Amino acid sequence: MYYPTDSIEFATVVWFHGGGITGGNKEIPKRLTEQGIAVVGVNYRLYPKVKAPVYIEDAAAAIAWVFKNIDKYGGDPNKIFLSGHSAGGYLASMVGMDKNYLAAHDIDANSIAGLIPFSGHTITHFTVRQERGIEGTQPVIDSLAPLYHVRADAPPLLLITGDRELELLGRYEENAYMMRMMKVAGHKDTRIYEMDGYGHGMTEPAFPLLIEEMRRVVKMTIEDTH
Repeated sequence: MYYPTDSIEFATVVWFHGGGITGGNKEIPKRLTEQGIAVVGVNYRLYPKVKAPVYIEDAAAAIAWVFKNIDKYGGDPNKIFLSGHSAGGYLASMVGMDKNYLAAHDIDANSIAGLIPFSGHTITHFTVRQERGIEGTQPVIDSLAPLYHVRADAPPLLLITGDRELELLGRYEENAYMMRMMKVAGHKDTRIYEMDGYGHGMTEPAFPLLIEEMRRVVKMTIEDTH
C-alpha cells in the first residue's frame, strides 16, 4: 500500500495486476505514486489452484478491506476507484458490475467512485472458458462477464484499451460493445479510450488517463454536493 502522508481525505485506487489469472504479482505502479492518491496493490489466488469465481471473491474481499480501513490512513472511503490491467481489469469490472460480490461484505458496489479497467475482458474471461474446455476464440457472455451486468446505476466507467489492430483477439471491440450496451441500458458516464499504436501492454501511456479520471470524478462529486 502506498499513500500520501501530507494530506487527508485523499482518493484511492485499488490496483489489480494482470497475468491471465494464472500468474503475476501485486504491484504499486510507480507512475501512480506522488500524485496525491493512495494505491493498494492486491494479490488474488490464481488458476489452476482455484477456479472461478474464487479469484473474483478474493478481489472483492480486498476491496472491502479498503472500504473499511482506508480512513485509518487518512483516505476518504467515498473516493475509492478500481483499476487493473488485463486480468486485473476484468476483476475490477466484475466486482464493480456484479453487485453480489461486495454485497457479501455488506458494501454496495455503487459506493465505488469509478471503474477504470485497462484492456480488461468484458466477456467471460478466457481462463474461465479454459476451465470449461472452451477455446479462447469462442466468446461467451454469462454471469462471469462484466457485459452480463450492464446497468444504468453503475459507477462511472472509463474503458481503456490498446490499438484495436494490436490488442489481444477482439479486446478493443468487446470493450466498445460494453460501452455501447451501458449507454443503451441508460448509464450516463461510460467512455472508451483506444491507445493508438499501443498493443496489449498499454499501461504506461494509460496511467495519466487513470489519474485524470480520478480527479474528474472527485471534482464532479464535490460540485454535486455544493
